[in-house]
Amino acid sequence: MWVYEKKLQYPVRVSKCDVRMAKYLLEQYGGADGELSAALRYLNQRYTIPDKVIGVLNDIGTEEFAHLEMIATMIYKLTKDASVHELEAAGLGANYAQRDHALFYQNAAGVPWTASYIQAKGDPIADLYEDIAAEEKARATYQWLIDMTDDVDLQDSLKFLREREIIHSLRFKESVQILIDERDKKRVF
Repeated sequence: MWVYEKKLQYPVRVSKCDVRMAKYLLEQYGGADGELSAALRYLNQRYTIPDKVIGVLNDIGTEEFAHLEMIATMIYKLTKDASVHELEAAGLGANYAQRDHALFYQNAAGVPWTASYIQAKGDPIADLYEDIAAEEKARATYQWLIDMTDDVDLQDSLKFLREREIIHSLRFKESVQILIDERDKKRVF
């Protein structure tokens, strides 16, 4: 089903070690509106979505995993040279005590990821509106993350992800319109 190329969807560069920023990026790694939640939400919802738009959920859901890989790479690059004292100063001391430098699906506040972050109503239009909201929340978070760093290399990757959220939102809006048009068609028997 998938062909995996051993490269990121978009290059990830960072200019410096920045543990504080890495902690904030955890929001998009394991937060309620992060990439893991999005990927799982869309790939789960595709089972109750009409065939006319199932491809949109498939495509965007798998792309979200590519975004998750980019976020993980950013966090790794921002922390790989960090000392234990720098991790502690940034509020990642407990994470280090449990996992060393390993990533864990949690948000920026350290709350572990939970399946309650994702929704599936079974009504295609309701689910797509949920997906639009998820993409808009992710877009907003990316903007705030961009605002929180002066690392232009990191900003570049974050801007790419923000723009993809906008595209995803537009594709979900188009899917809603397709389903509304289909529902409102006059049927003559």
